[in-house]
Amino acid sequence: MKALLQPDSFSRPRSLLAYLALLAGIATFLPGHIYLSTLLACLAIVLGWGNLRTVGRAIFVLILLLTVVALVTEPSAVPRAAGNMARIGSLIITVMLLSAVLGQSNDLKVISRSLFGGKSLFRYVGMTSGTAMLSIPLNFGAVGVIATMIGLQVKDQGDSPMARNAARAVIRGFGASPMASPLSIAIVMTVTFLPGLSSWKLIALGLPFALLYLFAGTFAREEEPPREALRVDGAEPESALLPWLRFISIIALICVGAFTLSAWGGLLYSQAVTLSCLTAVAIGLIYRRLHDGVLTMPSLALINNELAIMGGSSFLGGIVSTFALGWLGMEFSLPVWAYPLVAMAVPWLFFAGGAIGVNPIISGTLSGSILGPIWPEYGLLGLGLGIVAGWGITIAGTPYSANSLLLERCTGYNAHTASYGWSLHYSLAALVVCSLVCAVFTLPF
Repeated sequence: MKALLQPDSFSRPRSLLAYLALLAGIATFLPGHIYLSTLLACLAIVLGWGNLRTVGRAIFVLILLLTVVALVTEPSAVPRAAGNMARIGSLIITVMLLSAVLGQSNDLKVISRSLFGGKSLFRYVGMTSGTAMLSIPLNFGAVGVIATMIGLQVKDQGDSPMARNAARAVIRGFGASPMASPLSIAIVMTVTFLPGLSSWKLIALGLPFALLYLFAGTFAREEEPPREALRVDGAEPESALLPWLRFISIIALICVGAFTLSAWGGLLYSQAVTLSCLTAVAIGLIYRRLHDGVLTMPSLALINNELAIMGGSSFLGGIVSTFALGWLGMEFSLPVWAYPLVAMAVPWLFFAGGAIGVNPIISGTLSGSILGPIWPEYGLLGLGLGIVAGWGITIAGTPYSANSLLLERCTGYNAHTASYGWSLHYSLAALVVCSLVCAVFTLPF
């Protein structure tokens, strides 16, 4: 029992269980594969109990309690919940594998160094858009890579407007990723809870908003005094054109594969993204084997927090949505005029939750699972944008998100200062614009 409370206990079994959960999750030909995948993921979570955050433990306890309640009162909720966790859990594991494989690339170092060059305006635009691009496959690993280099600048040259603007750019760039990235957990979970909403429609609306969010940030930064060209780690300037082209090509191929499998392969979007990313992982591992002569599988021992929080939230969402539909009734609906008002409130609820430490995935689970079953089809795009944009603005503008805490650890900049002191007005302005756009796309026309 004491071993379960040790953060580094059962590392190998936890990693093995995560791999087996992934294989079971994609083995759609296997009867009961969703239950097997969910069970394996739960075992990995339990074996890493000492490593779990408080919110992860709370979610896992809720999984157990609500499963018992569902089996007694609404057994049909369990298959839906298990299916959600199997698909989202497999996607989370695959995305983490992709991040680990790409993180070994030398191209990544060249790309991250290239973001520090140029004049103030172009450096900010390059860094924020570059972080958004890197975040598509690397998730918050992109923040870790670039924030580490900002930290080196702060250590070598002290605090400066350049370093603070770079920190702003990184946080906002990562915040834009959930709004439009085809590989985003936010996008996948939204279309999971809103099955009537096409992923390409959500991305088509989220992309312009994400670009607006990124580039409007140029008006919410500090003026920088003229200074000499920067050299990160004392390195000589190196062309980043080919590394960028290779990186963008990888992302493009993954996205094309996901859309192809979804549109013509008949797969659910979450499954399509998982298989497309997994193919890229396999190719990357084979390349490493041929290039380095060794094949080292990344450890998944530390993924139990993501499985508990993200996978567990998707499980709870499946149960909550079934309960909500049963309690409210199939015929329940709000007045037509109320839907735009609710859609306007969704991003604010995300931000308010984030301000007190509620993970956006929990806010997304509750809003998608409760509102999804009663939302009119004509307004799904407005609700979907409210979820993904509210998600992005929250992780960029509140101090308890993983990327804010990672930035603080890498650079020394206080998470509250970076979120509220530097960007509160910007976040509030983005929420206002987002609310208005959500309301427009929820109108009955």
